[in-house]
Amino acid sequence: MEILKKLKKGTITIEVRAMIPEKFINLLWSHGIYSKNIRKVDLTTFLVEINLVDLKEVQTIAKRINAKVKVVGKKGLAFYLIKAKRQVSLCVAGIIFLGVMFYLSTYIWSIEINTKKILSPFEIRRQLNSLNVKPGVKKTSLDVYALEKQLEDTNSDIMWVKARIEGSTLKVDIEEKVNPPEIKEKEDNEGVVAKMDGVIKRIYTISGTAVVKPGDIVKAGDLLIKPYQGKEGLEYKIKAEGRVMANTAYEKILEVQISGKSKERTGEKDKAIYVEVLGKKIYLKKPIKTYKDYDKIEVKDNFIKSEVYYEVSEKELNLNEDEVKLNVLNKSREAVLKEIDKKDTIVQEIQDVENIGDGKIIIKNKFIVEQDISQMNN
Repeated sequence: MEILKKLKKGTITIEVRAMIPEKFINLLWSHGIYSKNIRKVDLTTFLVEINLVDLKEVQTIAKRINAKVKVVGKKGLAFYLIKAKRQVSLCVAGIIFLGVMFYLSTYIWSIEINTKKILSPFEIRRQLNSLNVKPGVKKTSLDVYALEKQLEDTNSDIMWVKARIEGSTLKVDIEEKVNPPEIKEKEDNEGVVAKMDGVIKRIYTISGTAVVKPGDIVKAGDLLIKPYQGKEGLEYKIKAEGRVMANTAYEKILEVQISGKSKERTGEKDKAIYVEVLGKKIYLKKPIKTYKDYDKIEVKDNFIKSEVYYEVSEKELNLNEDEVKLNVLNKSREAVLKEIDKKDTIVQEIQDVENIGDGKIIIKNKFIVEQDISQMNN
């Protein structure tokens, strides 16, 4: 209660404009309103100090006699507390602002990328997005050294990367690889030769003179296009260029058991570990399991060597020969397709089967491939 009383003891200075100032002052006294330091400003204006609690009643009196009241000064505990409250609010707002700024400073808000000629910043930014590095990522979750390594590993055009965090900006500097200048080929050569055996199908000559024709059988190294052009007696040397399409042969041979007994691994295995000293084996671990029949593989790459035992068992085979032949043909075709270029074409498949007894057969798959057999002979 005492605190509230002290708060109400605030004093204010008011400026009063009235046609008859004396009448206004008399009304204040008649209503028991404490007033002091009355100072005349002009004929109709004067200043007076009153208690804060009387302000509302003074405004009522002024309204009754058409006077105007304006507060021009304040003093007392109440006004000091109001001012202090404003200052505290400003301090709290400042602390909150600094806290928010500090929190925001723990994040990356922009990414600056510097490249040279080949790579574009957009391409690097797309790589960073795929690595989940974008504006809004927390600084503590970003390892710039790991980021440099990831960018170098994922882009073959990058020689080295320097990434660093400056304030809330991630700066990425890219140094690009510079390919060596292309070495121009010699203006002439010794002609176009065959790089493998084949039967000529078509010849496309850009320059030079073809020395073979469709249907010719050629061996690897035979001349196909000579580096000369012009009529006989008026020939001149030139760089021979062209493509020579030929049918070439690829053969895959496989021995397969289709009937009788066959040994297969059961999936069970055991291992022995040893070291060899002066030609003698000192076992650190011996195999526990004993197999009736097994495959043994020795590993001698290190000082500590090992023997791996795979259990095998005999099984009775009775495979369908046609299915086996088709399966082997498909696998052989896949193997050939891996050896040849994508633009080369298999034009014929020939399969021969030879029975060698004991339930075993030899399957020979021959593939005729149409491909370019030409190469420069420099």
